[in-house]
Amino acid sequence: MFKKIKIILDMVKFQHSIFALPFAFIGAFLAENKIPKINKLFWILTATVAARNVAMAFNRLVDKDIDAKNPRTKHRALPKGLISENWVIGFIIFCALVFLFSAYNLNKLVFYLSPFVLIFIMFYSYTKRFSWLSHIFLGISDGFAPFGGYLAIKPKFSILSFLLLFGVAFWVAGFDIIYSCLDYEFDKKEGLYSIPVRFGVRNALYISLFFHILTIVCLYLIGKIALLKPIYFYILIIISFLLIFEHFLIKENNFSLINLAFFKINGIISIFAFLAVLLSI
Repeated sequence: MFKKIKIILDMVKFQHSIFALPFAFIGAFLAENKIPKINKLFWILTATVAARNVAMAFNRLVDKDIDAKNPRTKHRALPKGLISENWVIGFIIFCALVFLFSAYNLNKLVFYLSPFVLIFIMFYSYTKRFSWLSHIFLGISDGFAPFGGYLAIKPKFSILSFLLLFGVAFWVAGFDIIYSCLDYEFDKKEGLYSIPVRFGVRNALYISLFFHILTIVCLYLIGKIALLKPIYFYILIIISFLLIFEHFLIKENNFSLINLAFFKINGIISIFAFLAVLLSI
């Protein structure tokens, strides 16, 4: 059983929760304007990790046949038969229940919204079958982390909560476009939709850069509206440099540094963004 759990956690890239968690806490910290109570942070933590596990596991499940054809993904757990579909379905149900229970322990608004969030983050997995906007759907799915973190503390919609959502949405969509360039030939052959397939790799990289510029704008506006201290804007300069630096690492005909750009730099950006907010409140 523990071996299967290890396979599932590896399948959903559990360690990459680092992308979502700092932003979920950013939403909570900004709503409270100080460090929230530990019980609130605990339920935000469990809700964020559980929702991400649902999204990743469901994506692997519905893409099993596609992954089996793709040379880049054919060694994943489900195509190789390392784990059964029933185990993955059970894992999805368990994580969905943890998510709903966590939302219930936060407040009524996030609890009422939680089923719609689950539907949306699972629906994303189907979008590349009919829309090149699939990257945006993924971005919004991740944007629910800071949006939900904010609402968990302050259960009312605000400009700040939506700036958090769209800031993360553009950030994630931007680097997902870069990553999807790896599957350009495969997606084109299989009739799957993506921005690289629709507009070509070169234009896709320009669109990705534009999305990351929008991310910087959103983060700047968050600092202004929340009246954050100068340290926030100093760190934002570093974040902006890292976002732009990603695009110098990736070339139209050379994606050898994509793991550095996609995983390491974006993980650092996530942590820096959290520190910027923490230090300024």
